[in-house]
Amino acid sequence: MRHALVTAGSKGLGRKVTDMLLEKGYSVTISYRNDKKAVEKLKADWAGAEERLQCINADITKPADIKQLVQETKERFGRIDLLINNAGPYIFEPKKLMDYEPAEWHEMIEGNLSSMFYLLKETVPIMREQHYGRVIAYGFQGAGQAPAWPYRSAYAAAKSGLSSLVKTTAVEEAENGITINMVCPGVITSDYKEAGIEDARLVKDSSIPVGRPSTGGDIARTILFLCEEDSDMITGTVMEVTGGVDVLHKRR
Repeated sequence: MRHALVTAGSKGLGRKVTDMLLEKGYSVTISYRNDKKAVEKLKADWAGAEERLQCINADITKPADIKQLVQETKERFGRIDLLINNAGPYIFEPKKLMDYEPAEWHEMIEGNLSSMFYLLKETVPIMREQHYGRVIAYGFQGAGQAPAWPYRSAYAAAKSGLSSLVKTTAVEEAENGITINMVCPGVITSDYKEAGIEDARLVKDSSIPVGRPSTGGDIARTILFLCEEDSDMITGTVMEVTGGVDVLHKRR
């Protein structure tokens, strides 16, 4: 049985990924930070699969928490085949770089870029021993080309750096049977983060070129495809799942 480690996997996009992995027969460890209610709901919804689900409280901005998270996962399940780093802070208030406080800058860089370094440091040795691994990071539209994203400078800088990290480590670890890719969601409102594609097809949305809302199901489906054994030829890619939305230029 393949085992997946999903950071922030109890709600939002992470919850949809967790659900789909469990539906496909994976065992899953999820990390969570504060939302115990979401964790309890996840456990209740999957009460018949408790032997395949583990929930661990961890802050992925703290290297010690990451180390403990991976250690507990390995101790219980004996392996880690998939690392899906869904966690990552985001500042919703639009602001120019000069308006950021140093603490906000560090939160964006540590939570979105440095955390991936520490997660890779802990999980890649396990995957090397298995000669198998699938790693997924999250980005934003155009992250692979380091574009300007006005009023999102800190987040954009972290994710653009993460894109380069993904591409570089993908080359370095290819010989070990490990693929590393980035998935970039478009605009997914809170109502649709845990929704499926079939639900969205019942709704028309003219703001999205494909004509329907984007959902967590779209992201989870893409991630599961990249994590299949036969997807070993796909590594170092930045895959956009936006429905044609131009996320970056809404404020220009």
